Amino acid sequence: MHLAALTQTIEQARRKAIDILATIAGGDNPAEAKRKIRDEMVFSEMFDEYMERHAKVNKRSWDQDLQNFNFHLRDQLGNKKLSSIDRRDVRAIHERLTKRGTRTAANRVLALISIIYAKAIEREYATVSPAAGIKLNKEQSRDRFLQADELPRFFESLAAEENEKMRDFFLLALLTGARRRAVAAMHWRDISLERAEWRIQLTKNGLPQTVHLSPEAINILTNRKLTSVSIFVFPAKSKTGYVVEPKDAWRRILDRDELAQLTKRIKEVNIEFEQDTTALLSQNLREAHELADKMKINRNGARMQDLHIHDLRRTLGSWQAAGASLSVIGKSLNHSSVSTTAIYARLNLDPVRESVNRATANMFATLGETQNLLQFRKS
Repeated sequence: MHLAALTQTIEQARRKAIDILATIAGGDNPAEAKRKIRDEMVFSEMFDEYMERHAKVNKRSWDQDLQNFNFHLRDQLGNKKLSSIDRRDVRAIHERLTKRGTRTAANRVLALISIIYAKAIEREYATVSPAAGIKLNKEQSRDRFLQADELPRFFESLAAEENEKMRDFFLLALLTGARRRAVAAMHWRDISLERAEWRIQLTKNGLPQTVHLSPEAINILTNRKLTSVSIFVFPAKSKTGYVVEPKDAWRRILDRDELAQLTKRIKEVNIEFEQDTTALLSQNLREAHELADKMKINRNGARMQDLHIHDLRRTLGSWQAAGASLSVIGKSLNHSSVSTTAIYARLNLDPVRESVNRATANMFATLGETQNLLQFRKS
């Protein structure tokens, strides 16, 4: 046997002997200790228990926990015993996500590990949490929203989206200012087309919310209602029964707009560039990138940078700010805080309704008189 291998084997035997002696010294049976380790729950089993006993019962955003587990934790921790996961394992996951630029996602994953171990400790499956002592990343509050010059571009790209369900989804997210998950889980029983209201029974802050529906939003919902066979406005083949993660459709909107902007710039310098209608959008965009770089055409600003789905919610509030008070904006977006909750509670829906209608009209006004967003709706 090689000397290094022999040394390693001796060291492993020594450590095993020390562990057995420590077990005996503590009054425990080594065989019993081995059995406990063998029967110990693995992380994925504890996650399943956490989902069934806690998340699905108490959290509206449990699907986000499931997504974080599947994307970031299943392969790294799923098959490991709870006691074998240490702080280095958890820190490595948090640091890897942070280095990718997803600081907020890194924090959410760390929080998920923390609460899973809290439940494990509570049920005496574990004694310590490997997430303890790991510092969260600092998070900056976002102030991004669609600017006046971006709205026509956004609407044009959205109008070209072939998935009608996703078109309507993003439009209603913009026109209602509701959170993405609330729009995804929108239920027909909670909508009154006659009163132009949508009642969200339970929001993120634990309070119900009545959302005013602008005439444009009513138009979209009326058309969807005509062909709907589901209890949900945006049904999908998922565990929830409704749309869960529309990131692919969102990327198509941004890609399509960028391609349109680059095509315009390329043609402005008298260079022929025709999109292949049989090719994927991503392929056409890649070819536009290559041609623009080859001809030294500036690509800055061709893509709407750092624009997320949640920014549609912020966009409605920003356009309301042109003529509405902060209290009215807070009411329409269901914001709450210790100092302003009482003010929101005293507001009726009339000024909110007026503010939302005005903001919606102003946004659509950016399209000009010759364009009408709702022309692309299928009747």
